[in-house]
Amino acid sequence: MRLFVLMWFQLLLLQAEKSRERKNVLFIMVDDLRTSLGCYGDPLVVSPNIDQLASKSQVFLNAYAQQAVCAPSRTSMLTSRRPDTTRLYDFNSYWRAHAGNYTTLPQYFKSNGYFTMSLGKVFHPGIASNHTDDYPFSWSVPPYHPPSNKFEKEKMCRGEDGKLHANLLCAVNVTEQPGGTLPDLESTEEAVRILKSRTHNDTPFFLAVGFHKPHIPFRIPQEYLSLYSIEQMTLVPDPDVPKRLPPVAYNPWTDVRKRDDVQKLNISFPYGPIPKDFQLLIRQHYYSAVSYVDTQVGRLLSALDELGLANSTMVVFTSDHGWSLGEHGEWAKYSNFDVATGVPLIFYVPGITTDGTWLRGSTFPFVDALSRSQQSFQNDKVIRNVVELVDVFPTVSHLAGLRTPRHCPEVSFQKELCTEGKNLAHTFWQRETQRLHEAISYSQYPRPADTPQENSDLPDLKDIKIMGYSIRSWDYRYTLWLGFNPKTFQVNMSDVHAGELYILEDDTGQDNNVYNESEHHVMMRKMASLPHTMSLQKRLSLQLVYFTSGMKTSRKV
Repeated sequence: MRLFVLMWFQLLLLQAEKSRERKNVLFIMVDDLRTSLGCYGDPLVVSPNIDQLASKSQVFLNAYAQQAVCAPSRTSMLTSRRPDTTRLYDFNSYWRAHAGNYTTLPQYFKSNGYFTMSLGKVFHPGIASNHTDDYPFSWSVPPYHPPSNKFEKEKMCRGEDGKLHANLLCAVNVTEQPGGTLPDLESTEEAVRILKSRTHNDTPFFLAVGFHKPHIPFRIPQEYLSLYSIEQMTLVPDPDVPKRLPPVAYNPWTDVRKRDDVQKLNISFPYGPIPKDFQLLIRQHYYSAVSYVDTQVGRLLSALDELGLANSTMVVFTSDHGWSLGEHGEWAKYSNFDVATGVPLIFYVPGITTDGTWLRGSTFPFVDALSRSQQSFQNDKVIRNVVELVDVFPTVSHLAGLRTPRHCPEVSFQKELCTEGKNLAHTFWQRETQRLHEAISYSQYPRPADTPQENSDLPDLKDIKIMGYSIRSWDYRYTLWLGFNPKTFQVNMSDVHAGELYILEDDTGQDNNVYNESEHHVMMRKMASLPHTMSLQKRLSLQLVYFTSGMKTSRKV
């Protein structure tokens, strides 16, 4: 008996020692993935591999992006700076030249002796990452982009007329595609090859893999449609534009309207609804694309097992932002609603989120979604309090064994290394016992005008006239649309174009805007008396407190 206890104690010591070692990092980022996953409670989606990952991880149920569009969100997360600090609200500037020479998450790991690699879409390609995906600053070797990705914007979808079109709905026979492949298939293959090359290398690695789907067009293997029959698809409970939604808050999903198959529908701009039968097809294709990505994630994770890397590699899984599937009459990102800003955020940390599983067989056996076999995974560790994507940088650094960057000062332009997020590492050891009402996420979105325009979804910097700043707390989502000067990057707190306030206890879908029911004029006078040195985030937080304290009193009465 004493011998058994001694052996078990030695195993625990060995496990603790391994948990203190510097860990490899596999950073998986998905494009336009909302929280439509089984591990987030979606009853329809087939996502067995991501669900399996979640069952051995810590899952943040209320994580939010800082801007619901690709380049600004990715830059914000990877630098841990908010869009007002990176000064990137579109795709047309490079933050190192435009705002500050900020240290990125992979750059920080590289400077600490890690071999860093980027595969697929991690930084947004193009001007926003200096046409290099921020190489050589962030990466040890030039980033890999799947060759077949160049066909994404071409006419690749065969229509009923037998011709190729640039459609939104684009389920294909992969064998008929150029090279007989698709971008995410190529990225997975390259990632597995890279992992194999690192198995006998003592240098720790930071491998970032960015999957392109479920971003439109839905160019995916056609067999995944079989997982979701049209008969089982349903429309969202709130398919109409809310009556009290300010016009400035609405996104007219212009990129969807430009697709050949959508143009045929002759939908009126900006509020014309998509026909219901086509809505069901969009939802079917989005869910199918999620299951397609889940398969790639499963192949990647099972490779960690087969190569003996699962016990030494932290896995971070997230998305750049969500995507509306008909909620509020919208079909895209480009807004401040939860469906657009909410993202999955999952951390697998061997020795921390798993208790000795590295000692026992396979951690991530591959699950074939197309086999339709029912898999049930239990999430033992979930965090319900609100967190943000700017929290990822300090949290990953700490959990990997690196020093956590210090919090940024109020004004952090030109300061190379600091974080505007929070280190969430303490949540991995402390069980969540209460709702933190002070836990808040900040998001924002720019608009060119008070009413929907052709460029409302993604205005160029020079065209931005209004900035919608949004706070998501446990109980509320509060958004204020303020005048914005694109030349000085200044926000005019006294120039209020519109406001939104949603009480989540009664209105989980954020359909009933009660902003005009509150005493906002009194609150604005109070805000005008605050010190000018106070940050915008603090001012907005105080506004939310003023708003909600008055509303709670009136609701009690």
